[in-house]
Amino acid sequence: MKRKTTLKSIVVLSVFLFTMNGYTQKSPLIIPLWENGAPGFEDRKDEPEQAADWWVKNIHNPSATVYLPEDGNANGAAVIIFPGGGHRELVINEEGTKAAKFFNEFGVTGIVVKYRLAREEGSPYSLDIHTPQDAHRAIRLVKAHAKEWGIDKNRIGVMGFSAGGETVAMMAYGEGDEFQVVKDEVDEENSNPAFQILIYPGPLLIPEQVDKNAPPLFALTANDDGCCSEPVFKLLKAYREAGASVEAHFLAGGGHGFNMGDRFEQRAINSWPQRLKDWMIDNGWTTPEN
Repeated sequence: MKRKTTLKSIVVLSVFLFTMNGYTQKSPLIIPLWENGAPGFEDRKDEPEQAADWWVKNIHNPSATVYLPEDGNANGAAVIIFPGGGHRELVINEEGTKAAKFFNEFGVTGIVVKYRLAREEGSPYSLDIHTPQDAHRAIRLVKAHAKEWGIDKNRIGVMGFSAGGETVAMMAYGEGDEFQVVKDEVDEENSNPAFQILIYPGPLLIPEQVDKNAPPLFALTANDDGCCSEPVFKLLKAYREAGASVEAHFLAGGGHGFNMGDRFEQRAINSWPQRLKDWMIDNGWTTPEN
């Protein structure tokens, strides 16, 4: 008799595999956001993704890839990462995997989300429905597995590059209840991030005003980014007017799409992740509660 593969069995198998490797390098856990496929598109969940050296697209079964820190180094914080790519593709390595491994270096779990792409040629998805569905579901999924993965629900943040920043804005500044489309145990969790990180975020869905209780924000962009410096100016102004917590950095140069900065010789670009690490430590996100 053919046995049904469940979400739980996928997680157990992944844990077993990296246990056999002696914890020297934990294998990432790959978890679909919905076990049976995205609601309304279940018949497409087995369609293969398309990928090249730096991008992935044709995503019909959105998922979260979980990078856990080494044992003894984890501090309970987690960051859910949404790569950019103009909603046509995902810059999965430079704005996903590298970011997750950066967080692992100082004990933070990094989780990379493959979300559906509304602007890919022939896409059946829309920015105002399916993109926020995936975003809200991702944080609910992480909270549902928080105890299992050693994560503190109160220290789960979200990070977005470019179009991924627009995706984060849909979650951070919008209501999540309307995107509870399955109403299972995962959907019982709330989708409120503890903090957010926006790296050269796109201009869509950036609010003119925010509440004083808006998620604390770290934002970084280049002054010569014709696309995505203005959204950071806009958010900085909104946060200051509301009295909400914000730290913003404007690099003198770098343009758009400098990723994690490691491919650049300019020191300000190459070292920008250190500014983010400092912010997380200074604000207590890496400190377990007593």
